Amino acid sequence: MQYNTIHVEASRSYDIHIGRGILAGLGEFIRPLLGNCRLAVLTDSNVDVLYGNAIMEYLNAAGYNACKYVIPAGEASKCADTLLAFLNFMAAEQLTRSDAVVAFGGGVVGDLGGLSASLYLRGVKYVQVPTTLLAAVDSSVGGKTAIDIPAGKNLVGSFYQPSLVCCDTALMDTLLPNIYRDGCAEVIKYGMILDGKLYDTLHTLPFDREAVVSRCVEIKRDVVQQDEFDNGIRGLLNFGHTFGHAIEKLSNFAVSHGEAVAKGMVIAARMAPLCGLCDVADELSALLVQYGFDIACPYSANEVYEALLSDKKRRGGNISVVLPRSVGDCTLVSLPVEELKELLQKVI
Repeated sequence: MQYNTIHVEASRSYDIHIGRGILAGLGEFIRPLLGNCRLAVLTDSNVDVLYGNAIMEYLNAAGYNACKYVIPAGEASKCADTLLAFLNFMAAEQLTRSDAVVAFGGGVVGDLGGLSASLYLRGVKYVQVPTTLLAAVDSSVGGKTAIDIPAGKNLVGSFYQPSLVCCDTALMDTLLPNIYRDGCAEVIKYGMILDGKLYDTLHTLPFDREAVVSRCVEIKRDVVQQDEFDNGIRGLLNFGHTFGHAIEKLSNFAVSHGEAVAKGMVIAARMAPLCGLCDVADELSALLVQYGFDIACPYSANEVYEALLSDKKRRGGNISVVLPRSVGDCTLVSLPVEELKELLQKVI
């Protein structure tokens, strides 16, 4: 079994294993870290049909007493009701403080699993097992956990690092094309913000999945180690997300995260030259279109502005946005909300 291991030094240090076909070794990855605890596997209805039996068989074969809780697939499950239902499930299963959660799914499952682990008995350990490209390169790494509330996306959450991330890239073979494409938006983001060489390689499809996932994880690891609690450089990871989250909210999440981020990156790129920075909007737009993204924003500037006023990145009367200085080099810019409104009217 071959895999790459990337180590993260944070408030809880942990390894990220990335390789093809490594899900079968999950129990052996867990044992040195957690011992013979009980495991509560959280997954969604899509993943459960494909791999639910397999993960339970692997954990049982490794000697673990594991129970499983399945939520409906989709962003709508990333809510308080689902969170409380899973917490009640763990309580009914009589999990103790020495037991652990295994978040087996995409970003929704990973966020819910991490947040529930941070809350149950004031904190139990958890393992991330991402099944989508998006979760592998982004949400499973770095310890951000959250649910959505009606006021906005990810407004209730915690910083809570996992004990282990196990990324089996073979699980991505069964992803629908649009779900895989969602992850590609995050991959392109990493190239734009911090690695022009990675960005250049993405023009050739298909890319080397293990190599690209590993490089994206390295970039996120380096950022998180510098700014675990999102008070500085970690904000660069939000390139495209400020506007993307607004678009998701306006669509009631009918526009997927990756599609929304793609649209948000284009808005940010168009805004950059108006703020005295470079103009890479046409180049970025062409790459996103090559990957099959619809980069048009279906909402007006005023609608996007109103939706982003509840964004977590708002500090008083200012909102931080990430704008490109060049391919592979982005910067955080704090803009007064009224100025941001004027800029949006020029680029949407």
